Amino acid sequence: MTANSLSLWTPAKVNLYLEIVGDRPDGFHELSTIFQSIGLMDRVTVAVKSGPAAISVDCAHPLVPNDHTNLAYRAAELMAQAFPEGADRQSTIQIAIAKNIPVAAGLAGGSSNAAAVLVGLNMLWELGLTRQELQDLAAKLGSDTAFCIGGGTALATGRGEVLDSLPCISDLWVVLGKYDNLSISTPWAYKRYREVFEKEYARDQDTQTSRHDQVRSGAMVRLLSKLAKGDRHNLEKIRALLRNDLERVVLPDYDQIQKLRECFLGQTPLGAMMSGSGPTVFGIAANGANAKLIKSAVRQYMPDPELSLWTAPFIAQGVHLASDISV
Repeated sequence: MTANSLSLWTPAKVNLYLEIVGDRPDGFHELSTIFQSIGLMDRVTVAVKSGPAAISVDCAHPLVPNDHTNLAYRAAELMAQAFPEGADRQSTIQIAIAKNIPVAAGLAGGSSNAAAVLVGLNMLWELGLTRQELQDLAAKLGSDTAFCIGGGTALATGRGEVLDSLPCISDLWVVLGKYDNLSISTPWAYKRYREVFEKEYARDQDTQTSRHDQVRSGAMVRLLSKLAKGDRHNLEKIRALLRNDLERVVLPDYDQIQKLRECFLGQTPLGAMMSGSGPTVFGIAANGANAKLIKSAVRQYMPDPELSLWTAPFIAQGVHLASDISV
């Protein structure tokens, strides 16, 4: 790391709980979701220098754009517009992304990369922004990006950008599975959910707030709080408390994901579910050794070369320096 560049790890996330509460005036959905950071990470290097105003993105992954449509590019553009004093001093911004998180997988890989650019430019330009200020900026880029700044475990409401930190869990693992040749359109998933289940939506602000409060004081949050304190006596209860409303529309239309989820459940994890809008399926394991056993068993039953599998621990941080210093 030199004076004008730094590298950051950008963790993926899974949703341990995702409830679609209702519609919002801005056209998005009102959500209650519980995010959890995991140790599957991209590496993003941000460099700034004097010169003509320019932003460049370099990523070798064939599915990642290297132009203005990349969320990391948009993050740099946002920072340059919001803080011209930094951009005036060092207006050439170079972003290099080394991908480990699968693309379009429901794991917030792009959102996490964008969060790294916000954090990186804050440090390189010595802006002194707080985490909350960075999260406010991140919310302009996407629903998951604000969470990716600090990571850990959090209850998110609104579009997913209103965050309440929860005690962090650091001794559980996940096994992840995704077909390389399969992707799910997030707008399609939410649109389809509205078409089928709109009658279940909370129609007014008071009812939506009540639904959020039920999650905030509910069984999943209570269990996660106990786990964070090291109380694993009721660990097996997590299976019944996992929830992802989008499974109700994705699984019927995508038989591959349904079968993958069933295969995960057949290996007796603590629980298994699709993350976000998919198509990634994850299973929760009590420890790293158990995660490896589940991964091996899934591979044995589903040897399809298009199926990629990973294991990763729960972690208590979001974007952080590649030297493992938290930011």
